[in-house]
Amino acid sequence: EVQLRESGGGLVQPGGSLRLSCAASGFIFGNRAMSWVRQLPEKGPEWVAAINKGGESAYYAQSAKGRFAISRDNAKNTLYLYMNSLKPEDTAVYYCARPKHSAQAAGDVWSDYDYWGQGTQVTVSS
Repeated sequence: EVQLRESGGGLVQPGGSLRLSCAASGFIFGNRAMSWVRQLPEKGPEWVAAINKGGESAYYAQSAKGRFAISRDNAKNTLYLYMNSLKPEDTAVYYCARPKHSAQAAGDVWSDYDYWGQGTQVTVSS
């Protein structure tokens, strides 16, 4: 059974940082691209970042470029999202998601993914 479990969310002040983690199990983690997707209040999913299976290539939404960094540790079956210079508009539930196809094909609809976790809340507020 595929499982993705996010952790690391919380309340942070504007300008602060957080590191999200996603523990994967039930599949060969190193064989699949992975993504982070967020869902803002009363809005649809928004793709944030994706990384290829080996970790050599990363892709970012415009809103995340220069502030967020996606990485993975295939030996630990874990995906990370480092978030810096956080803004109130980054407030959302963040999901670790497995794209059906490549990292480049991951988008803003849940049908681009075959599995995702339960999400972790990130709130940016003073």
